[in-house]
Amino acid sequence: MIAPLAKMMDWSAIQVTTLMMPANEQKPRLEEALRFLKGPDFVSPDGQPAQVEFNGPVHFRFPAPRPCEFTENNLVHGRLYRCPERWQERPVIVLLPGWNDSASYNLRFPLIARRFNRAGFNVATLVPPYNFQRCPSQLAAFDIGDCLLWAEMAAQAIAEIRALAGWLLGEGCPTVALWGYSAGASDAGMAVCHDARLAAVVMACSRVRYRPYVERLAVRPRIRSRLQRVSELCEALNGTPLNLTTTLPVIPKEKILLIEASHDDAICPKDDTEDLWQSWGQPDIWRLPHGHVGICCGFVPGLPERVLRWLSPRMNK
Repeated sequence: MIAPLAKMMDWSAIQVTTLMMPANEQKPRLEEALRFLKGPDFVSPDGQPAQVEFNGPVHFRFPAPRPCEFTENNLVHGRLYRCPERWQERPVIVLLPGWNDSASYNLRFPLIARRFNRAGFNVATLVPPYNFQRCPSQLAAFDIGDCLLWAEMAAQAIAEIRALAGWLLGEGCPTVALWGYSAGASDAGMAVCHDARLAAVVMACSRVRYRPYVERLAVRPRIRSRLQRVSELCEALNGTPLNLTTTLPVIPKEKILLIEASHDDAICPKDDTEDLWQSWGQPDIWRLPHGHVGICCGFVPGLPERVLRWLSPRMNK
């Protein structure tokens, strides 16, 4: 994809996001967030398997291992696309969408799952904390002003990924790998920094560190006026485990794949991916000539098949 088109798509996505941001700013609660992120409670040392309950052939749910004050967010929703025969004997790939990317979750992921099923892989998907039906009515879908909420959201995401992996392994599946996009890739990256049971991870356009890209590029003056304040909040959060370069994975680097959008200068900049690649010991990296939206929304022909070829030898025992 040519660079001007890729960058225009990313810029347009940012403008759409600003239309869904709330008018009232949340209290940042930065000090509480920093204490939580740097304390012992951010990641539980023991991840218990999820108590999975199916409400149909594909859809499942389980109680959130880290409940919060919002009832809607305390029930984790997901889907499991199983191989037709002896699915418990097959590896599982867990797909994690970007922030409120319902199009990928509801349309693109099922198509990927069916192709992977034919290749002998189960596919699971998870609704991230505060996304889709898990977003409480009191909050807007793109409410980004509360640092403590974001810290708790990351802790919830890690716990839920680990809980699902524990259940899948307990059912007999030989291996579980993660494949995340954007914010989902960040959640996958934090999970592999705390769970050695995971067989591999693919991180596409990962949010490596926090940046005020919306405030910097927004057309709306009200959003742009927040730039300095949000920049200061991001700088503080980047001194915590939310910055992926501050932690190291507990799986071998040979089982890590980074996918970089070479034309992404705004949302998850390629320079951040390069920093992560260096700090994690230079694992496999694919530098694709696309923007953030191009990769995360499935505009790269043949990418799922290529990722599957990379994952296959790392998952089959």
